[in-house]
Amino acid sequence: MPFKSKSAKPRAFLNEAGLFEYATRALGRQMRTEAELRRLMKRRVEPGEDGEAAIIKVVARLKEYGYLNDVAFAETYARLRQENDKLGVRRVRQALGQRGVAPEIVSEVVDARYGQTNEEALAREYLERKRLPKPESPKDTARVMRRLVAAGFSTGVIYRILRQWDVPEEALVALENLDEEPHEE
Repeated sequence: MPFKSKSAKPRAFLNEAGLFEYATRALGRQMRTEAELRRLMKRRVEPGEDGEAAIIKVVARLKEYGYLNDVAFAETYARLRQENDKLGVRRVRQALGQRGVAPEIVSEVVDARYGQTNEEALAREYLERKRLPKPESPKDTARVMRRLVAAGFSTGVIYRILRQWDVPEEALVALENLDEEPHEE
């Protein structure tokens, strides 16, 4: 038997008190959005109206205590991604959307966080943090371009950095297929 399950019997569904304890432990381990926490709790309650009612009550109680706040989550997430990971605005916007933060909260928080940021300076800090050297070949240029696009920087900033590195114009022209902006949700 290569893999044996932890227990043969299925887990019992949690009542409201058990669900609240489960949710506080989950939030104690890692900051989460309301949508992420709802997904976790949904697996621990009985399906149907009773389970949904318990989730609604627990979420309301967590918000009341200040344990669950999507705005605070988004602000912290954006700050950490900007300061520590040196990520661009598009990447942070996309990640917050994927985590279930409401679009209006994402826009407000990201605009406030990145409003006064010099994107080119942030992209250079990202390159330095990732130890990406000046490209020596078209293949290296494409690799740097892909990394910067994936990190959420605009193609205008990326081309500006590559031109300042004196990357040959023909290498930049070869990158035209990467010049499309990712679509925002």
